[in-house]
Amino acid sequence: MVAYLVKRIAGLAVVFFLVSVVAFVLMHSIPGGPFDEAQMPLPPAAKANIMRKYGLDQPWHIQYFNYMSNALRGDFGISFASPSETVIELISRTWPVSITLGGITVVVALGGGIILGILAGVRQNSWIDYVVTFLAAMGLTIPNFVIALWMILLFAVQLRWLPIGGWGDDWRQVIMPMIALGLGPMGIAARYTRASLADVFTSDYIRTARAKGLSEYMVVMRHAVKNALIPIITVLGPRVPDLITGTIFIETMFRVPGLGKFFVTSVVDRDYPMIMAVMLLIAGLWGLVYLLTDLLYTVIDPRVQLA
Repeated sequence: MVAYLVKRIAGLAVVFFLVSVVAFVLMHSIPGGPFDEAQMPLPPAAKANIMRKYGLDQPWHIQYFNYMSNALRGDFGISFASPSETVIELISRTWPVSITLGGITVVVALGGGIILGILAGVRQNSWIDYVVTFLAAMGLTIPNFVIALWMILLFAVQLRWLPIGGWGDDWRQVIMPMIALGLGPMGIAARYTRASLADVFTSDYIRTARAKGLSEYMVVMRHAVKNALIPIITVLGPRVPDLITGTIFIETMFRVPGLGKFFVTSVVDRDYPMIMAVMLLIAGLWGLVYLLTDLLYTVIDPRVQLA
């Protein structure tokens, strides 16, 4: 186990390095910069001083080395768009909002999707199965920003049941962003849970359990669901970082002041330190989720060996 963890962490370090290089090169390859004259008219001398202050007058490889050297010590620099705050302070202010919204969505969407998938898998070819399959297909095929627009028009504009957007003033402000974010992951969870259970139900040990006289509840929950979880976790695990780091369209449409919305502003403003910090954060979360997913395999099924 220790050797496996060391190997995986070393692999994550390599991926982390490659992501940082690619992100740094791409954001500097985009035409324009954070202090362009079109966005911020400045005298040449003043612009030169600002570029020197932030190290933007140096070659790319030196900028990258300086940034990563500071980042490894926990210093991600100062935001160009908000010079009064450090990048860490900005992330600390915006990320908790995305974590709150994403955490609620993870619990409701993935938990609800698994429950619906179990119902559809147990009652295959019944009306429950058809309804769950239809809802899963809807969640998978309709983009979340289209769902958000429909809900705004229906529940906020026409019926006036829910507020259009905002955050922190009314608990109802969470409902529409959560549904718009969660329908897709819920459809995926329901679809894969149903397919995995349908495959498990054809196994010999399920027939043996039923032949022993176990109740259908015990057969499903103790034997079928447990053995069907590995492919479900494989598919659903990568969805978690997407939800807890914020979804750009949803946070923008519902005026949620989370990390996703702020990341869009950073890209538009060419806020290089903020862009790099968010990219490294997302890469780290993805690597951690994949590692935890592999470790969870051994908890669910002791037959799985990490080599």
